[in-house]
Amino acid sequence: MVPSADSSGLVTTAVAVAKRRLRIIYADDLTELRDVARISFARDGHDIECYADGALALARLIADPAFDLLITDHHMPNMNGLELVTQLRTHVFLGKIMVFSSELSESIARQYRIQRVDRILYKPVFPSVLRQSLSELFPVPSLMA
Repeated sequence: MVPSADSSGLVTTAVAVAKRRLRIIYADDLTELRDVARISFARDGHDIECYADGALALARLIADPAFDLLITDHHMPNMNGLELVTQLRTHVFLGKIMVFSSELSESIARQYRIQRVDRILYKPVFPSVLRQSLSELFPVPSLMA
């Protein structure tokens, strides 16, 4: 991305993802993190639904697979993130998958890669890192072709 000066003279970097409204499902057992995600994504103009475990998120995605992005924690009760992703891969889901985790062993991370997750981010996930990841996963086509 090319830095540019806005009308106030401040140098900014265009964040392409801000131009596209995403439908996001976020699965995490911690209420506080779901609340932060809900506020942050809504502030950036995205639609987000949050669920307390993988089983609830999976049921929603099976009922309506037209989400752009699934973000899942790994450690959750009832169905962890890897189980969620593995089960989701047996259904039609054309969206991207991102994993947030405070820690993953190399063998678990490898299992996520086998399931073709698009991104693994380690907590804490800072808004700037998340926005950068979204702009990479959902690039806006260039107007100059």
